Amino acid sequence: MTALAFADLHHADRPLLLLPNAWDHASATALAAQGFRAIGTTSLGVAAGAGLPDGASAVRDETLRLALTLGTEPFLLSVDAEDGFSEDPDEVAEFARELSAVGAVGINLEDRLGPATLHAAKIAAVKSAAPDLFVNARTDTYWLGDGDGEDTRARLDAYRQAGADGVFVPGLTDPGLIATLVRHLDAPLNILYSPAGPTVPHLADLGVSRVSLGSLLYRRALGAALETVAEIASGRSPRGAAPSYGDVLALSRPDASGPPRAARRT
Repeated sequence: MTALAFADLHHADRPLLLLPNAWDHASATALAAQGFRAIGTTSLGVAAGAGLPDGASAVRDETLRLALTLGTEPFLLSVDAEDGFSEDPDEVAEFARELSAVGAVGINLEDRLGPATLHAAKIAAVKSAAPDLFVNARTDTYWLGDGDGEDTRARLDAYRQAGADGVFVPGLTDPGLIATLVRHLDAPLNILYSPAGPTVPHLADLGVSRVSLGSLLYRRALGAALETVAEIASGRSPRGAAPSYGDVLALSRPDASGPPRAARRT
């Protein structure tokens, strides 16, 4: 699966790219089995699974390890790399090169409202080290800031000039502002889905190229686990669908090594 194929999914003549975000091998392959050609990762899910904080540049190794696990699977993999796990553009570029080498075709890089010049330097370094990697440049003007539209546009323009292939504005949910930003940009716009925001068909009508689910699936899965144990403790049968043991086992890689498994487990 090539980076060119991933970039092609963002073109205006294509249907909107709905990108679900996985946190491990099973979640990624289960999503791919539902027909999703491209899968992203969620930094919150990866961090929480390792008992580490999200957004603190603490999961570089875990992120690379997951990319190594998923990079050879038959779907297009885009990796949430937080801010690149470093303030040094050369170190961020090296991490991007490693991701590309293990099969990732996209990377998500967030500015955390730091200097736009620094984030632009990271993007330029990544494109130099891994030119085929689709760089989705995220600005947190709406996610962490006050939603300054002028600052948002200035940052995204700088990131595009640095070589970003697409741009990402999580926290932006106002349909009018989204449409205005689409008209301003010369690059695919990625929006983070919000249950309180526009629906996916509405976002497509607004001209959005890509919608990410972020940590939503991970948080919903965790919520379902808590609801299930509460129902069982209360003497009720848990509601909702659950894959069987065999269904989950089937998501394992055929060449995975390990001790023989019992024929039937819970």
